[in-house]
Formats: sequence, structure tokens, C-alpha cells
Amino acid sequence: MKKFKTESKKLLDLMINSIYTNKEIFLRELISNASDAVDKLYFKSLTDTDVKLSKDELAIHVSFDKDARTVTVSDSGIGMTKDELEKNLGTIAHSGSLEFKTENDKAQGDDVDIIGQFGVGFYSAFMVAKEVRVVSRAFGSDEAWAWVSDGVEGYTIEEAERTTNGTDIILTLKDDTDEEKYDTYLSEWGLKSLIKKYSNYVRYPITMDCDKTREKPKPEDAGDDYKPEFEHYTECETINSMVPIWKRSKSDVTDEEYNEFYKSNFHDFADPARTIKVHAEGALTYDALLFIPSRAPFDLYSKDYKKGLALYSSNVLIMDKCEELLPDCFNFVRGVVDSADLQLNISRETLQHNSQLRAIANKLEKKIKSELEKMRDNHRDDYEKFFEQFGRGLKFGIYQSYGMQKGLLGDLLLFYSAKQQKMVTFEEYTAAMPTDQKAIYYAAGDSTDRLAKLPVVNSVLDRGYDVLLCTQDVDEFTFQTMQTWGEGESAKELKNVASGDLGLETEDEKKAAEDATKENEGLFGAMKEALGDSVTKVAVSTKLATAEAAPACITAEGPVSLEMEKILSQMPDMGEAPKSDRVLEINAAHPVFATLKAAQEAGDAEKVKTYASLLYNQALLVEGMPLEDPVAFANAVASLMK
Repeated sequence: MKKFKTESKKLLDLMINSIYTNKEIFLRELISNASDAVDKLYFKSLTDTDVKLSKDELAIHVSFDKDARTVTVSDSGIGMTKDELEKNLGTIAHSGSLEFKTENDKAQGDDVDIIGQFGVGFYSAFMVAKEVRVVSRAFGSDEAWAWVSDGVEGYTIEEAERTTNGTDIILTLKDDTDEEKYDTYLSEWGLKSLIKKYSNYVRYPITMDCDKTREKPKPEDAGDDYKPEFEHYTECETINSMVPIWKRSKSDVTDEEYNEFYKSNFHDFADPARTIKVHAEGALTYDALLFIPSRAPFDLYSKDYKKGLALYSSNVLIMDKCEELLPDCFNFVRGVVDSADLQLNISRETLQHNSQLRAIANKLEKKIKSELEKMRDNHRDDYEKFFEQFGRGLKFGIYQSYGMQKGLLGDLLLFYSAKQQKMVTFEEYTAAMPTDQKAIYYAAGDSTDRLAKLPVVNSVLDRGYDVLLCTQDVDEFTFQTMQTWGEGESAKELKNVASGDLGLETEDEKKAAEDATKENEGLFGAMKEALGDSVTKVAVSTKLATAEAAPACITAEGPVSLEMEKILSQMPDMGEAPKSDRVLEINAAHPVFATLKAAQEAGDAEKVKTYASLLYNQALLVEGMPLEDPVAFANAVASLMK
């Protein structure tokens, strides 16, 4: 037995037990090596006129023997001589593929695509095999040689027989344990599923002898009671698709084919809303096929949902979901990215240079936004359906990034316009603004119907300004994170109509409210005392200024709005949620105000206290806020009915 040409056992243990995290990729590695061997022979046929070879002769065959517990990967490639077996397999981490790729880099072209680069993929076989036998016959040679090892100390090389050029890798699988079930790889279904998962797009046919069933011909003398008989037979079947759909010209693929690919690969029963095809060449060449789903998966907003695109290198699956290729705000996008230029780590399970991923991710981010903008501008109904499914995530992307993503996502947001009574963008809202309007006004709550009836909303609408009615729990947080929309001098502040100071009143209205507040300082002081810490102050409202308007309303000063307080209080494990600084605003034009003044002037402190509580709780109900003491409120209302 010959020893491995390294320091050896420790390095081999590292190769087998530490580099790879998933045992099932052994078949991917062996098929990739087989594909490289076939590529080398095909390249030789292109550069040597004496080599007569048809591409139809090139293939990879996978088989298994359940009784012998073997899995075999055979190829019709270039093969190896005795010296090459010694050099490539006897020296760990020596890559003949990398050597070939380096020597022939400029001459390969698109017809040859060498996958292996590190020379360690072969040793992944020892994760599942207790012995590996490699039988190889080099192209143009009459001799075949067998390399055999148990992956522990060394190997043997001896003469063997093989009728044609190429290589057979025969794995004798380990016995099952309680933790590992190696018998999985001794089944037609098990091997086919691995081929389809990892090697479906290897450019050469990967064949298997598959068991099938067919009905026997009906005998001529069969009677009326004849029952059909079936027989089993074996047929060689090509398992892989070879040409990936993302590398085919868009003009050669129908929408139905794209839809079927999406549904079968990403487990959705509905067609995607949009399909995005990307082909990039330059410093980094890659193909991408992206899909915008038409509906959100059930777990999209759960902590278990994992975003990412399937990442391929030279048509071989590297990662099921590469998270770095998508920003969180576009986590709903599904698809694949394929690039031969990626610098993979030694196990080909992760990447060495994240800058390459970032470059691709930046391009895809812009492409996704561009496609969404086209849908928004040209197919508004489709976009509104999309936004209904995924708009929450776009809004959350702004909040989660502390406003850094508002330039990317702000243009994509939609909100219901109280004035126009339809969904609008910020741009559409500002385009319809009166020239004297200085801000974008919004109200946040649980339904557009309830928001449209709020006194503070109607007070803004009465001045000719539109109000965006926001009904998702993330809306208030998104607006407060954004603060403004637009660029430079045209930027507009985002203002909640339930905030303390909207700045909409005229100087005369403002002065009148201040004078009325000062004039009734004693009344408001008594009301504030009756309400205690529930409010920070009581004052005359500049929002409610007519007898037809509500008698009072609740607004909030400071960073915590009424809607934020309500949402935070409903969050599990929140503890004591922050409170808004509530202000009770009184409509000085309403008849109730005259009643309050009369009670104060008559010294009826109990009536002032009761009415203050009633107005405050009534205003809370209008805002959709919970009452602090519903029983007391109900009793107070009942007392008025006596």
C-alpha cells in the first residue's frame, strides 16, 4: 500500500469530516468531476483533428447495487493513466481540473466549462463510503488501472479492465447507524432526487437504468374474464435537464414554461406575477431568473421564513438559498443566479469573496425595483394586488433600515387617499396638492372607514388638503422613520393629523384659540386636574372650529403617537409600553363648551369633572383607543339619562 503524499491522516480526516457539512453532496462532487473529465475529452476533440468524437458519445452514468451496497458513477471522458491516478488521487488537494483550466483558460470558450478547482471533491466520497475503487482508462491507451482506498492511510494501484476510455468510481457504502441512513443512496429514488437537486443542469446527459412497469400484450386466446398482467423492465433514462431554462434565450422560452419552472421548483400552485430574466457580461458574468410571486407564502412574516436565491456555479447547485443575493425588503422574490466567475471556498458550499455577491445583489436590487415600477405605472391593478400581498414588507424595509432604504422603497409605497378615494403613491399625492400645502398628511388606524370619520381627518380635508389613510400596524413606524418624502427643497414633511401642531391654522385662528385657552384657564385647569396624568394638558382646538364638528378630540405631542402607543401595547413581551403625551383639545364653537363654562362659573366642580371624563373617553373611543375605566364611563353616560 502506498501512503498519501501529505502529512496525511490529519489532512485526510479534515477533508472527509470537516470541509463538507452535508453528506449528500458527495454525488454532486463525483458528477462534477465526471463532467470535467468529459469536458477535457471534448476539448481535445476540438483542438486535435486526429480525435474523431461526437458529442452524442459523451455521457455520465449512475448506477447502484443494493446487495453489494455500491454506488457507481461512470463517465466516457478523458480517463487517467497510472501516473495520473497517482498524481491526482494519491496527492490530496491536487486538482487536475484546476491545472487544465489554468493551462487552457483562453482556449476553452463556451463549449467547455471546467467545474472542479480544488482537488478535494473526490474525497467527499469517503463521507459515505468505507471503500472507493476508481477504474480508469486514458483516451488512446490500451491499459486500464484501478485505484483503491479506504480513505484512512493510503491506497493501492493495480491493473484492471475497462473496454473503453473513461472512469468508473465505485463506492462501497458504510453500514447504516442510528444517526446515518446510508441505504438512502441505494435506491433509484434517492439517487435521482440528488441528481435533480444538485446536478440537474450539468451539460452532459446523466443516465440511470430505471425500473418501469408495462402491461403485457393480451393473449389471443384470452377469455372474457382475462385480467391485465404487468411486467417489470429496465430502461436507460436521462435524469437531468442539461440546459437550464435561465440560460436559454428569452425568445425561446414561453411564459408557460417559465410558469411551470417556477411552480415546480418553488412549490407554488399559482403563476408568478412577474418573471425577470437577467444576463450580465463584463467583470462578472452571470445569469439570473427571478420571479415575483402573485401571493405571499403563508410563513413570509414568520421568524422561520428564509429568504434567498438558489445559487449555481457552472450549472451546479451551490446553495439552495443564498441570503446575500436579496435585501430583506425583497425577501419575497424567488429565483436562481448562475455564474462561473464566483470564487467558491474549498467545499463549494460557501463563497470566498462577498464582494462578488454584493455586486450581483446590487444589480438585482435595481432590476427588481425597475420591474415593480413598470408594473406600478403600466399595470396598476396588478401592482395593487401585489402591494396588498407584499406592501407590508416594503414598508418594514424602510423602518428596519432606519430610513436608509426610503430612497429605494419610498416610490413603491401605496396608501389610500381620503380625497381621491383610491390608492396613490407619494408622487401622485404631491402632484395633486394645492400650491400652499407644505406637508403630506396622514392618519393611522385599523380601517379606512373609521379613519375617514375622524374629526381631525375631516378638519384637514375641510381645508382642501388630502389625507393618506394608513391601516397597517407598520405604517406609523414607517412614516416616523422616513420623516420626509422627496429631495432637496421639494421635500415634504410627513405629519400625522393626530399630532399636536399641524400648522394649518391662520394667525387669526391661532390667536383666537390662545385667547380662549387663556380666558378659560380655570376651566381647563379643573379639567386637567380631573383627568390627572391621563393628559398632559387641556386646550382649545385649532382643528375643531365649527359647531358641527366634534366637541373634543385627542391628539399627541412628542415622538409616540396614539397609534404607536396602541400597537406597542398589543405586542407580546413588551412589558410597559411607552405612552403618548395626550392632549385633550376642546372645540370652542361646540355647545358643549358653553355648558362646561356655565358649570365652571356656577362652581359645579363635580359636573366639570364628570363632563371632562365623558369628553376624554368619548374622544378615546373615536380614536379607537381603549378606555381606562369602561364601567365608570358607562355609569356616567347612564347618569345623564336619569
